[in-house]
Amino acid sequence: MRHLKSGRKLGRTTSHRKAMLANLATSLLEHKSIVTSTPKAKEARTVVERLITFAKRGDLHARRMVLRTIKHKEIVKELFDEIAPRYQDRNGGYTRIIKIGRRNGDNTPLAIFELVGYESFKAEKIEKQRQKREAKAEEKEKEVETGEEEPESEQPEK
Repeated sequence: MRHLKSGRKLGRTTSHRKAMLANLATSLLEHKSIVTSTPKAKEARTVVERLITFAKRGDLHARRMVLRTIKHKEIVKELFDEIAPRYQDRNGGYTRIIKIGRRNGDNTPLAIFELVGYESFKAEKIEKQRQKREAKAEEKEKEVETGEEEPESEQPEK
C-alpha cells in the first residue's frame, strides 16, 4: 500500500524522473509556457515553484540551490534578474496548468503549463512566428513568379 507516499513515479526510475522534471522546469523558465502531459505538469509545478521561491531570496546560497536543478547559467540569471522580481509580493502560485484535452496517439491528457503573468509573452511569440511564416510565403510567391519568366533547363534522362 502507498499510504502517505507523496509524488508520482511517472513510470520512471528516480534519476530519470529527477532529470525529466529539471528539464521541464528549464524549458518552462526559458519559454514561459510549454505543452506537456497533465501528470508531468502537476509534478513539475512543485519543482518550478520551489525554484522561484529560492530566486526571490536572491542570495548566493539560493542561486547555488537553483543551480543544483537548472544547469544553464543564462536561464538561472534570467530567473533571478527578471522572473523572480515579478513575483516579489506574491506568496506562491507562480504557475498555471490549463488542461487542453487528450493527445491523439495515446490518449494522454495534455495541459499548457505556464508562468502566471507571462500570457502576453506567449501572444507576442505566436505573433512573431505568424509574421515570419507570412514573410516566407511572400518570398516563395516572388520566387515562383520570377521562376515562371525564366525558361527551365531540362535535365537529360538516364
